[in-house]
Amino acid sequence: METLVGGLRAVELLYRGIREFETGETTFLQSKTRLNTPSLGTIMPESYRGVAELSDQAITLFELELTQVLETGIRLRERDFYYKWISLYMPMRFLGSSSAQNWLMQMMDTAEMDTNRICFELPPDLLVEGERKHMHNVEQLRNRGFHFLMPEFGGTSCPLMKLALYPVDYVMMSQEIIGYLNKGDRGSLAVDSVVNFIDGLGAEPIADGVSTSNQAELLYRSKCRYGAGNLAGKYVQERYLRKKKDE
Repeated sequence: METLVGGLRAVELLYRGIREFETGETTFLQSKTRLNTPSLGTIMPESYRGVAELSDQAITLFELELTQVLETGIRLRERDFYYKWISLYMPMRFLGSSSAQNWLMQMMDTAEMDTNRICFELPPDLLVEGERKHMHNVEQLRNRGFHFLMPEFGGTSCPLMKLALYPVDYVMMSQEIIGYLNKGDRGSLAVDSVVNFIDGLGAEPIADGVSTSNQAELLYRSKCRYGAGNLAGKYVQERYLRKKKDE
């Protein structure tokens, strides 16, 4: 795989903040990968993840992405930029590998990075296609200090009960859920129920698609403490991540 395309990284990570509603501070960083190609231009994850999972290309991409996240973590540390963790998508093909744990620990040791600074974002399809080996590796990696996040939870095609099989630390609720905040009392009760369901499984709920302070307030009342979306900021390149006093 080419490392540069037109002066850009072939595999390029962007980051957006996840803010705590109560303080307004950026607490977590969520990453998104885009591929810069010479023939097809820029390709976003929804267009290539499924194809990559069909071969070891998914693992190659993950290894390049993790290297970039660790480099970002080191630069943010030098910049005194506070964050609890940076998320990174972990493909099912890698999660099911017997060598996943040893390889990850070697990478973390080399970078001198604490495992609790990384939160692996699981594929939503894991709730349907996941196997025992995937569940086992999630448990083992959590014991090593890594965090796990289940994204796009609560959408119309999401099998809610399957979440009980994966002891994740964070659950990012689908943007569809935000729409129910404006559907009267029953809509608000539905959002409350999803938040309580996630909390009852020992995970921290994060709302996606938050664009207004009113939505943030309603979510906070529902005991959802964190949110991502336009209100918290869009995806940007790592060099634009700065402490507030440096902005």
